[in-house]
Order: sequence, then structure tokens, then C-alpha cells
Amino acid sequence: AAAFGLFSLLLAAKPRDSNHPYGHGKVEFISAGFEGALIFLAGFAIWFKAGYNIFYPQPLYQLGLGLALAAFAGLVNFGLGHYLERRGVHANSLIMEASGKHLKSDAYSSAGLLIGLGLVLITGIPLLDNLLAILFGGIIMFTGYQLVRRSVAGIMDEADYQLIDDMVATLQRHRRDCWIDVHNFRVIKYGPTLHIDCHMTVPWYYDTRRSHAEVKNFEDLLKANSSVPVEFFIHADPCDPPRNCGICQMKGCPERQAPSELKVEWTLENIMKNAQHEV
Repeated sequence: AAAFGLFSLLLAAKPRDSNHPYGHGKVEFISAGFEGALIFLAGFAIWFKAGYNIFYPQPLYQLGLGLALAAFAGLVNFGLGHYLERRGVHANSLIMEASGKHLKSDAYSSAGLLIGLGLVLITGIPLLDNLLAILFGGIIMFTGYQLVRRSVAGIMDEADYQLIDDMVATLQRHRRDCWIDVHNFRVIKYGPTLHIDCHMTVPWYYDTRRSHAEVKNFEDLLKANSSVPVEFFIHADPCDPPRNCGICQMKGCPERQAPSELKVEWTLENIMKNAQHEV
């Protein structure tokens, strides 16, 4: 798992090429899914072994040595896992996050072993060890499921509603009057990089240079409020008087054919639709 994670990390860092015009970032989701599946299987194995031991109890030997080894391994795994997970969040690297969670899941199994063996030593009831193993196995399985879920979401380009909602709020706060409308807004993740495409309506009489300048203003706003690299594909639509005049906030527009009636508040629900807004 560690070797595959390292390979994926190196591959994801490679620059885009003719075969991969959007880069190699998607491999992060494959790697995270692989790690998540391994974590899930480890939790299931703990469940299975604990269930087996309930019906077929096994004698315990050298509990003192077992406790010492489990404590040492658990501390090392948790410390390294916590560091990798935090670095992954900071660097927006799902591979590092997954590796950190993998190590922390090993630490959880060590913690379960420690608590279980400790209770056995104190109470003399071996069943407690198996019951705790089932509990910690469930926690580990849930951790693995979460990683697999995130990796599948990334591969399938599932919309991150919280991310889009934050971007829409930024646009709403800093919108310009000549940005008459924004629709068909989509965000795709390619590893640590976001790809945004949308349609932006500008006054029909803007020439190519001026339309491009407004698109650039739009892009710069989102880039300035993003903690990760962002690339754009924005299509500038001309307004269509008088149909768009009702939502247009342009003051002193020389081509206005109908009064402005409504300022559309951009929201998560309406900005993602593939249709211009109207009164």
C-alpha cells in the first residue's frame, strides 16, 4: 500500500502532457480508494477473528510483552499517521490523507488491543477483548468506507456542494454589474487542482477584448479566494435584449429595451442550471 501510494504521489505530481491534458491528478482517487479498501478489509478481518474467538476462545500468552509491543506500535503509527493526514489536508493531497488514515487505523487496532488485554488482565474475562475488537473493527471499517466513498466521488466527478456554495457566495459578494448572469457553473477536481467551467452573460455590444477582460476579472476573483490551484473554461454569452434586460443591473446601458425588474441572487441551486436566468 505504501509503495502504491508513493508511486501515485509521484505520478500525480507530473505535469500535464498530450495524453493527459488535465494532468495526472485523478490517480489520487484511485490510490485513496485502494488504501480505503485495505483499511476496510483490515477492519473486517478484525471483526471475523473476534467473532471466531467468541465461539472458539484462544488462550492468551505473554500479555505483558504483547501490551508493550502494541503500545509502542500504536504510538508510532498514530504519530506518523496524524502528521501525514494533516500534511495531506494542508497540501490538498488525498494520497497523503489516505496514508495517514491507514496508519491511524493501525493505531486504532493497537489501542483496541491494549484496552482489551488490559481489561482481560484486570477482570479475567477474555470475552471483553473480543467485544472491544468488534467495536474497533467497526471504527476501522467506517474509516475505510469514507476513503472509498471519497475516491469514488472524485472519479465520478461528483459535485462538491460545499465548495461550490463557497464560490457562489464569493461571486455574490463581489459581482460586477456587467456580469449580467452566470449559469451552468461546474467544478471538477483533478487531484489538488480544480477545473471550473461556466457561462457568463455580458452586454452584447462588448467587443472580444472587453469580454475577455471581464472573464479575466471573474477568474482572478475566484483564484484570489481559493487555497488550491484553479483553471478555468468560461464561455462569454452576449445578452439578449429585451429578454435579459429584466435582470440586468447595468446603469446607463445604451441598449436597454426594458427596465430592470429583479436582481437575481446567485445560489447553489440556480447557478448550476444550464439555462440563463430570467424575470
